[in-house]
Amino acid sequence: MTTTIERKWYLVDATGKTLGRLASQIALILRGKHKPQYQPHLDVGDYVVVINAEKVRVTGKKETDKLYYRHSGYPGGFKAIPLGVMRRKHPEFLIYHAVKGMLPKNRLGRKMLKKLKVYRGPSHPHVAQNPEPLDIEA
Repeated sequence: MTTTIERKWYLVDATGKTLGRLASQIALILRGKHKPQYQPHLDVGDYVVVINAEKVRVTGKKETDKLYYRHSGYPGGFKAIPLGVMRRKHPEFLIYHAVKGMLPKNRLGRKMLKKLKVYRGPSHPHVAQNPEPLDIEA
């Protein structure tokens, strides 16, 4: 018995939304947990387009205290970048990184993450898919 999976496109405006709460709702949609045909071993989720990524909100002192780490693989190649600097340089990474941490850590999770599209400003190239606006409470 093979059934086709109906995939919808959702548009989320990140303006003024709290980062963690927004990411958890996006992860839920990407996994497909909002659908009655959800199964943990299948990718039944929908596509999510996030706009205005630079306007996402964080609480407390995270703007200066939260650090994103990376390592080049060479001795002394460790870098720690504060959230404020990352917001100026790559605001899309904030949402992408938060959602990635909430998805499964296997090839199914990597497949789900490909359905997340994050953009810096109010425009996006997925107008032809006619994404349905989704209001996420922050």
